[in-house]
Amino acid sequence: MSLGYTTPLYLLPFDHRSSYLSKMFHFDPPLTPGQQQAVGDSKRVIYDGFLQAMGPVVPIAAAGILVDEEFGASILRDARQDGYVTAVSVEKSGSDEFEFEYGDTFASHIEAVKPTFAKVLVRYNPEDDTALNRRQAARLKKLSDYCRAADQPFMFELLVPASQSQMERVGGDKNAYDLELRPALMRTAVRALQDGGIEPDIWKIEGLDSRADCEQMVQAVRRD
Repeated sequence: MSLGYTTPLYLLPFDHRSSYLSKMFHFDPPLTPGQQQAVGDSKRVIYDGFLQAMGPVVPIAAAGILVDEEFGASILRDARQDGYVTAVSVEKSGSDEFEFEYGDTFASHIEAVKPTFAKVLVRYNPEDDTALNRRQAARLKKLSDYCRAADQPFMFELLVPASQSQMERVGGDKNAYDLELRPALMRTAVRALQDGGIEPDIWKIEGLDSRADCEQMVQAVRRD
């Protein structure tokens, strides 16, 4: 399978879990069967809204959903049967460190829902905790290798949260961090992950304000 994805893609994400349970429902795990059903039903409403919103402008093949297996397995199945792009979250929700939601059985869970994309959300700051970055990279390499071997397209959502020292450099101004520091940190993170053998088909990144930063980011992710 060749690396990359060249088709336009409009993705509705509703894979929220930990924050969704606590802030939307005020539920604490473990959930009762009734609570589990309520959360699943709410995600079904979101998917129904997605279907209602679809019109003639966006081709079905360019529209998709991102949802978790725990509360959205049936939605992933239906969306796939309806011809939409599907992406399933692989990461453990509510953790600042990337870990697999289903541990060493992650591959069987991906294969069970047959998504278009296996997707991860990762917080990775190349100038912050090096031990944390190494642990995350090792797990991500395992996922990347599996996806390549299984012909499973892979989507990587990269977040680069500011470290304390970086915030001090910009006087505690989050907007200044986003404009002045984060773009270069994102490129450095991508290169470090690529050097570690992690090669997604799609990089899902935080917004960038300048055209130049966008162009440089494209060059970074397309590096051979």
